[in-house]
Amino acid sequence: MALRITVIGTGYLGATHAAAMAELGFEVLGLDVVPEKIEKLERGEAPMYEPGLDELLRAHVVGIEGSSGRLRFTTDYAEAAAFGDIHFVCVNTPQRHGEYACDMSYVDSAIASLAPHLTEPALVVGKSTVPVGSADRLAAYLAEHAPVGVDAELAWNPEFLREGFAVQDTLRPDRIVVGVRSKRAEKLLREVYATPVSEGTPFVVTDFPTSELVKTSANSFLATKISFINAMAEMCEASGGDVAKLAEAIGYDDRIGKKFLRAGIGFGGGCLPKDIRAFMARAGELGADQALTFLREIDSINMRQRGQMVELARQALGGGPFLGKRVAVLGATFKPDSDDVRDSPALNVAGQIHLQGGQVTVYDPKGMDNARRIFPTLGYAGSAIEAVRGADVVLHLTEWREFRELDPAALGEVAATRLVLDGRNALDPELWRQAGWTYRAMGRPTA
Repeated sequence: MALRITVIGTGYLGATHAAAMAELGFEVLGLDVVPEKIEKLERGEAPMYEPGLDELLRAHVVGIEGSSGRLRFTTDYAEAAAFGDIHFVCVNTPQRHGEYACDMSYVDSAIASLAPHLTEPALVVGKSTVPVGSADRLAAYLAEHAPVGVDAELAWNPEFLREGFAVQDTLRPDRIVVGVRSKRAEKLLREVYATPVSEGTPFVVTDFPTSELVKTSANSFLATKISFINAMAEMCEASGGDVAKLAEAIGYDDRIGKKFLRAGIGFGGGCLPKDIRAFMARAGELGADQALTFLREIDSINMRQRGQMVELARQALGGGPFLGKRVAVLGATFKPDSDDVRDSPALNVAGQIHLQGGQVTVYDPKGMDNARRIFPTLGYAGSAIEAVRGADVVLHLTEWREFRELDPAALGEVAATRLVLDGRNALDPELWRQAGWTYRAMGRPTA
């Protein structure tokens, strides 16, 4: 009999995982405690913007014309428990308010809600990013509170999704990591991921602690690389160097590589910032805090970039206060191909300038609604050209393709001053200068 899968939590991770499991041929039931989210998914609409996800949902959600009917949704834990052989837990693990530590309340609630309904052998698979040691605790809880006892087994299978590429990363992952305690759990997960494994995806089997550490270690390494090149941008500012040429030169070293060596205003979003902070907090709890003290400086460098962008804008406008200055901000999301504005450096910079008296107008291709909810007092425009109209300075803060393909000459016709600050080092300086713009980028004072 074919495996049936439930996915608990239908946010960014869960909705993508549920749709991808249906695409791989499984019968899938998605569960969420927010009825409005379920209603939207039942129409084949993702609860967030993610390229390709709406199309994948419409291909499989039951009741949609032409769909496979393999994917449906519920708010009922009893129904989910009765339906699934494997239950994937995909709920959020945000930063705890006022602390560095991870808030485990959503994961704990999901396990506690599911456990009493597990009357048949089942595998519960955590995909959320959690502090190391969580899986041991949750496995013990399941064994104690599920009617089926130890036959309610736990495994940990961290996600490595990139926003903007989540569908591709789920269907064709670069690796699959599973933390298991039995051959049965490994066998079931090999069955779930048989298609990508047959296509060459590595399948790494490990214990609980290692599987939990893989995601936080990977994110910490990535954050370190980003903050390293931003630290080099600071050195270039101080010495007159060009961080773009520096990154190109060191990127040819295959021990270093070219990826994530573009200096800018730093990283944000719902993963990297909170994950490295939670990692530091957990290290402290385990008595290993000195091992991760370097992450404090990584976090500090990252946050410092935002303030430096504000100061760069101030100096470009003459060094005085922002009061009365019109500032166009291109970008609100923390990265392109997403509507996610959580801990967005772009929105943070826009907000800082606004709070210092600047008249800020923001445009983003997908993040406008979410940005308005966080910063309703900012100005918003329906297009890049409307945002730039009358601006004394233009800040490019999210590297959307739409912004890279803008016509600088057309923008110059509506701007008050042809002054652009490239906070992502992604625009073509010569193209903008040929159109009469003064171009300035972080870490490139002489470029």
